[in-house]
Amino acid sequence: MKWIPSLGGDEIVDQKIFVAVAGNIGTGKTTLTQMLSKRFGWEAHFEVVADNPYLADFYRDMTRYSFPLQIFFLNNRFKAHQAVTQRTNSAIQDRTIYEDAAIFARNLFEQGQMEERDYRNYLELYKVMVGFLNPPDLIIYLSKSLPRLKQQILQRGREYEKNIPDEYLINLNRYYDEWMDSYDVGKKLIIDTDDLDFVKNPGDFDQICAQIVGNLPQRDLFLESRAMPGLSVDTSSGLHAVAR
Repeated sequence: MKWIPSLGGDEIVDQKIFVAVAGNIGTGKTTLTQMLSKRFGWEAHFEVVADNPYLADFYRDMTRYSFPLQIFFLNNRFKAHQAVTQRTNSAIQDRTIYEDAAIFARNLFEQGQMEERDYRNYLELYKVMVGFLNPPDLIIYLSKSLPRLKQQILQRGREYEKNIPDEYLINLNRYYDEWMDSYDVGKKLIIDTDDLDFVKNPGDFDQICAQIVGNLPQRDLFLESRAMPGLSVDTSSGLHAVAR
């Protein structure tokens, strides 16, 4: 958030918001990012999939392509994060640079699919890069069980994802939970999406929006700036979400 001196000598807060959506493969991050961007007028920054030159090869041979894939993601995520923080408008990002190191690179190394020298090299580069970044105002973590992940992956029909091993997804879920437990550089909202369908059920989406607004910094000023008098921020609605 950016602070601007007011005419009366006090400081007022600019209404720029930076929100990020985190979660395993198949949790609905991209779809939710699109919907939240439209609802709140936030500029959306998406994960590079279609133009990723390594992704299909990675799923065929994870050991061979793990390091170049992670470097590709690290580079693009860093540039997207910088773009968000350097611009004046509010934005929402599909997956964060923090997930690359805490979940995906870690998983590849611990499963023997990335050499130790490559992993150590990657971590050193990651540490240098994040030292130049300010964290998001809020990270939304979408949690989903293995059966629901597999169902979603199958439905979206990406050929290179069809043979992702169950163990790979299970490990990612475990690392995500550990990362969220220790995440302390900003606010976080954990949403269990197993029983939610925010695409087909407008009520589910409205409840998620209410949870998000209720956990934004300077919430009241945000609501005033967005002129959203009808949006409830009651967190006792029964939605499967935890704000920390």
